[in-house]
Amino acid sequence: MKLNCVVVDDSSIQRMIIAKLVNNHPNLHLVGDFSNAIEAKSCMSIYNVDLIFLDIEMPVISGFDFLDGLKTKPQIIFVTSKAEYAMKAFDYDATDYLQKPIAIERFNASVKRAIDQYLYKNDSKDDEGEHIFIKSNLKKLKIFTSKIKWIEAFGDYVRVVTEEDSHLVLSTMKSFEADLPGNRFVRVHKSYIINIDKVERFNSKFAEIGPTKIPLSRNKKDDLIKALNVD
Repeated sequence: MKLNCVVVDDSSIQRMIIAKLVNNHPNLHLVGDFSNAIEAKSCMSIYNVDLIFLDIEMPVISGFDFLDGLKTKPQIIFVTSKAEYAMKAFDYDATDYLQKPIAIERFNASVKRAIDQYLYKNDSKDDEGEHIFIKSNLKKLKIFTSKIKWIEAFGDYVRVVTEEDSHLVLSTMKSFEADLPGNRFVRVHKSYIINIDKVERFNSKFAEIGPTKIPLSRNKKDDLIKALNVD
């Protein structure tokens, strides 16, 4: 297991030192190191990042301002030469606070804390049941199958509609269907796979999931009836 990391520090020497520590750690993967918050934010719009090693005093956009502009915040380990920022750092729910120069033992202790938090958070999510990973917008996303409402063909993609959102995935319907638990999902049309737990009503032409009517192929209605275990 490796946490995806970025390093953000306007000092090229400090970035090099932290990047080396990250690269030498068996549980960390360096996605990139950046001299400013703008470049880091651009990277994080493309790649999943689990942990940021973040300097506080940077020109134009400080470390705190950078965090204020993030919609979703990864774990943060602040790295700074000034102890007076420590209290404010923990107002940002920081995983840890490292003072420069960084001792390797102290760095490893911070990383262990980040890994423990990551494992605790993801273990608690497993209570939601089976899940699959999908690749959408260059990111790998963990999707709980219990939250999928339906999947529909969308050109060279499939659209995965969940309770919270929808995602486009480069895949065929046949390939995507093979990754789903067969006892909960049914192909009811050449362009649709539905979660039978989400079906509220159906007739000879449609299965209704909320306000959405999913078309039923003539030869697929019996498969739906059998899956729903109704007469």
